[in-house]
Amino acid sequence: MERENFGSKIGAVLAAAGSAVGLGNVWRFPIETGQNGGAAFIIIYVICILLLGLPIMISEFLVGRYTHANTAGAFRIVSNGSPWKWVGRMGIFTGWFILCYYVVVGAWTMHYTFLSVTNAFHEVPAKEYGDIFDNFVAHPWLPTVWLFVFIGVIHYVITRGVQSGIEKSAKLMMPTLFLITIFLAVCSVSLPGASKGLEFLLKPDWSKVDSTTVLDAMGQAFYSLSLAMGCLCTYASYFDKKTPLAKSAVNVSIIDTLIAIMAGFIIFPSVFNIGMDPNEMGVGAGLTFVSLPNVFQQALGNGSFLAVVFSSLFYFLLFVAALTSAISLHEVATAYVTEEFDMTRKKGAALVTATVLILGTMCSLSFGPLSGLTLFDRSIFSLFDDFSGRILLPLGGMLISIFAGWVLDRKLYRDELSNQGDLKTPYFKMLVFSLRYIAPLAIGLVFLDQLGAFGFLK
Repeated sequence: MERENFGSKIGAVLAAAGSAVGLGNVWRFPIETGQNGGAAFIIIYVICILLLGLPIMISEFLVGRYTHANTAGAFRIVSNGSPWKWVGRMGIFTGWFILCYYVVVGAWTMHYTFLSVTNAFHEVPAKEYGDIFDNFVAHPWLPTVWLFVFIGVIHYVITRGVQSGIEKSAKLMMPTLFLITIFLAVCSVSLPGASKGLEFLLKPDWSKVDSTTVLDAMGQAFYSLSLAMGCLCTYASYFDKKTPLAKSAVNVSIIDTLIAIMAGFIIFPSVFNIGMDPNEMGVGAGLTFVSLPNVFQQALGNGSFLAVVFSSLFYFLLFVAALTSAISLHEVATAYVTEEFDMTRKKGAALVTATVLILGTMCSLSFGPLSGLTLFDRSIFSLFDDFSGRILLPLGGMLISIFAGWVLDRKLYRDELSNQGDLKTPYFKMLVFSLRYIAPLAIGLVFLDQLGAFGFLK
């Protein structure tokens, strides 16, 4: 069976950027920035991207494009069948595992888009937004309906193939995401009191910078770029041989960071417009589905046309961000089963979708009917979230950096990076140094931080 490639360089970059840009850009980065010194955090974050994120991203791109195989097959080839091949299989499992709970949050974004479009937040008292969210996620069947719809959209894109499905959807969704982000940011910074929100986000406050700030920046840089999930390696396997790997990685990082910063432009001017303390807004789902609906209604006029449009576009933005990432995670598993077990794309995608429907439903119901089912004192959703975020991702990233820095053939690395000598690579020695020493150490610190080893610093 002939293997597809992306049809254009821009399609390849947009697809990879879609994998990187996700919910974390909107509900984690702005809060991390605001609470860790504003622009000071952004500066540290960019340094972490250069020293930690880019080297690993380039390495995943390189392994994928060189082998033109799924992530498990790719690492088996470049490791010559040595035990390092398990790094690829770990990436497959990690991406599949993450997808099973990520689709639950994607379904929430669809529901909140619907609520916004129908003006369901009109005249809702501030104290009741938490109840709205809690009642929804605990509902015995409504979140599952949205879950099936969300997974259905992913399945449709995947079955269409690389060019007609993944690339075509990326070319449509990524510009849409970018335009919506710009529009919402412009509207938000036009509000009265927006200058205080921008100052909170962008003014360097080095007094807030300490060891935990650096740890947070390293963690954000690692998780934000979809490293060690198999996504980047799988997508790079569809790159043609002329795709500039380093330039593509830089472009993906720039797009990812811009979206995250503009999310702050959307959130904080609105927050300061109503006099709310950003430090009391919460993080994650609490920020996105409890605090922000209230913020938008108060800032833009309760039930007003502008509030409806702004809120609807914001949650549709979240939906698109979640969808592009979920598509890449599904493709990781689909490429694996189709190539390793000689299946057609439709059969492979159906198998992956079936497993995600079953496990995703269990994760979704863990907020309601299955809330009493726990393992290691965690609900099913929390177990998937914690195990992937605290264990699988940092461990996988560390192994990739060690493999690329110490094991992977140096000539192969340079040849692929330079497109067989066509491109100059003056940064090559620094890249190898980072992979050998900086990235493993940084990820090791992130790993320990996720396990709570540095809790005493906080």
